Amino acid sequence: MRRESLRLFRCPVCRSALGLSEDRGVSGMIEAGTLTCVGCKALYPIRGAIPRFVTLEGYSNTFGFQWKLFRRTQLDSFSDTSISHDRFFRQSGWTPHELRGRTVLDVGCGAGRFTEIALKSGGEVVSMDCSEAVDACRANFAPHERLTVVQGDVYRLPFVPGSFDFVYCFGVLQHTPDVQQAFLALAEPLRPGGRLAVDLYPKSRAHLLWPKYWIRPLTRRVPPARLFPLVERMVKVLLPLSLKLGRVPSIGRKLRHIIPVANYEGRLPLSRDQLEQWSILDTFDMLAARYDQPQTAPTMEAWFRLAGFESIEAFKDGLVVGRGTRGFGAGLPNRPASCQPTQQVAD
Repeated sequence: MRRESLRLFRCPVCRSALGLSEDRGVSGMIEAGTLTCVGCKALYPIRGAIPRFVTLEGYSNTFGFQWKLFRRTQLDSFSDTSISHDRFFRQSGWTPHELRGRTVLDVGCGAGRFTEIALKSGGEVVSMDCSEAVDACRANFAPHERLTVVQGDVYRLPFVPGSFDFVYCFGVLQHTPDVQQAFLALAEPLRPGGRLAVDLYPKSRAHLLWPKYWIRPLTRRVPPARLFPLVERMVKVLLPLSLKLGRVPSIGRKLRHIIPVANYEGRLPLSRDQLEQWSILDTFDMLAARYDQPQTAPTMEAWFRLAGFESIEAFKDGLVVGRGTRGFGAGLPNRPASCQPTQQVAD
């Protein structure tokens, strides 16, 4: 981690300042050490240049597994596309110029597909994930003079309130135990006038008919290492069928939803091999995740208002997208209890 990033951190348990001990690193980087809370005396290890504020992955363990397997798959620089770039700026409503030189927090970074975009825009980026996906993210981009990678819990973010100009959380909230509380936690690290952008799976009656929701009660109980080869075989058999159904005139886009594999043909500019890789990745994602809780745009808008945001937009763009500006007079909702253990003893 970057030494100058220490100013951003607070104890996620008691909110006191953190001191650094056992510092091992070179120049401005800290490769290993321990962060010690001056208040409750909790210890948080720094391993692999990543401060670790959670003891267990818990509900997020499947994501750590998948992003280590697909570390580079969704990076624009690897796929030679602008898929992540286009989604990032379409959903956020921001511009690269606005991010340059600003502090940016990526919550639920995974392997860093959107971290890459924020870095290329010139932002001072902190990328956080609850799972071991943080190791994949750092492997993709570090060492980088504008990147700090953190393993932490969205319900107890380990940051000084008001530290960031921009916060985004894409592809994450629907997979948390309490979606509303996870969303509300995102307000605290934003400065007044700072901007937040999030997305969620859309909720509709039609989704009740999707086979993934019939299968998930079984598949989400299967250990990731056992489920993944099953998904690989399933995609190789079912994706060709989904592709054929998807090409049926007029109704193909709807018909292909009866096949429980992700199919991005006609939606994303991917080669045949890339279609299969993205299908394996996202089919595993939708079948392995412990939680899958879609929401509506009105619900999203209500959450922004509850958190004291202004200039709110909530709309459906494939996903449900929400964005807004934190009000200068807004208070903060009570911090939710963590959904997993947070306090650690350093290794």
